Amino acid sequence: MNQVGSQFFKGFPLRAEDGSLRVPIRSLFQGSGEGAVLQPVSGEEEYIRRIQAVEIPFSLYQQIRSVGRRLGVSRNFREVIDYFRVPQGETPPGFRIEFVLDTDGVVRADLVRDISYDRNGVKRPTRFLFSADSANPYEVAEIRGLIANLTCNPGIIYDLFINNPKANVGAKFKTRDEVMTEIGNILGPGCDISVELNDPYEEDTSKLLEEAARFREILSPYRVVIKVPHTGPINRGNYQELWEGSKQFSLKYNEGSTKDLFRGHNLALLLREHGYRVNFTLMFEPYQTALALQAKPYFINSFIRHRQNQSLEIQRLLDLYRNTDDPGYLKTLRAFLVEKDYLPPRDREKDLLEVKKLAQRILEYRQVTEGPRYDGLDGVRHNLRLLRHANLPDTRLIICSMEGDYNYPDIDRLLTEPEFADMGDRILITAEPEYLARFTSSNLVITYQRRFLNAARGQK
Repeated sequence: MNQVGSQFFKGFPLRAEDGSLRVPIRSLFQGSGEGAVLQPVSGEEEYIRRIQAVEIPFSLYQQIRSVGRRLGVSRNFREVIDYFRVPQGETPPGFRIEFVLDTDGVVRADLVRDISYDRNGVKRPTRFLFSADSANPYEVAEIRGLIANLTCNPGIIYDLFINNPKANVGAKFKTRDEVMTEIGNILGPGCDISVELNDPYEEDTSKLLEEAARFREILSPYRVVIKVPHTGPINRGNYQELWEGSKQFSLKYNEGSTKDLFRGHNLALLLREHGYRVNFTLMFEPYQTALALQAKPYFINSFIRHRQNQSLEIQRLLDLYRNTDDPGYLKTLRAFLVEKDYLPPRDREKDLLEVKKLAQRILEYRQVTEGPRYDGLDGVRHNLRLLRHANLPDTRLIICSMEGDYNYPDIDRLLTEPEFADMGDRILITAEPEYLARFTSSNLVITYQRRFLNAARGQK
């Protein structure tokens, strides 16, 4: 067994490889085997009782017995329990239990934020996790026991809920803070909640930090994650173009200043310096990933549906042109690329052969080829490969923005690919709850329920 001794110092984490033999923590207080019998730290007995039934690997048990004389809990442990008012005898979901060797032979249990864990330090059923895109408390309540994260942005909060009379029944909720408070109460401690600042183009950083602090006050430091979007060439001086006149943006998506194009990255770093975890969002192309990781985010994202749908439309128009030599299809393609912001408005008359070359480069990069159906997950695979080698062990990939009959089943299939067998605990799948709900059922559910219900009624 791995023995520990003088190399331990205050704050040194006690670690051990998991093994088949596991021992309840209460055994540390019993006088059998080698090593000291631990005593509880006076005044902390109520907290210690919460973890007595938790089982730890035998190797970790031996380490603690060999170096410890007393068992207590960290200040953070007490604060988490007291904040969430956890029932007696339990630790909350959303935290893993770790042990640290303190001074004078005191081994302290700590609660470390980790949404892979359910209550009492037990891991969730699957390594990959589910999330939901919603700010509708009524909808969230139906899925709260199944998700480990919730994501929302101003569009989700205001357009889809507060200002939607069908969702916000009786206009019960008036403000964003009311909505977030209710959602926090529904989800409890085990779920991270990613929320986006109303105006990421605000130049006064004190106002941005003030808004983030309000989210932290409502949701607690343990659960709050601040969503920071990639901002491209958009800035405070030109963002009105997105809602005035034609609403077309005058610059190409990659033509902005270095300052503007890296604004999201620097905002993410600023928030991290102030103790926030960051969900770095609006990631569509694989090439965005490595630079996004430099901002040390807690979550990165792969958006699926719009990119996939646009790729298929580009491929359709190119195929039609190839089969007919009709330049009208290239003109339609050019208009499509302007509409979808691949090209700025000034390129409405761009040379058609240049348009064709651009479209072909897009498809080549996205690995859209003839043959098997394009699943749109090339970006997901790329992101997982990069994440595997990043020095960010707590960073996870959110696979998001999906629709239709194929997106979720394709993602589900990707999770079984041998190449990514080691990456399951770095993945969250997020969608609107209504979309995820579709994939709980099958035609045979109805067939079998018909048979069972008729049998229960004594009918054939």
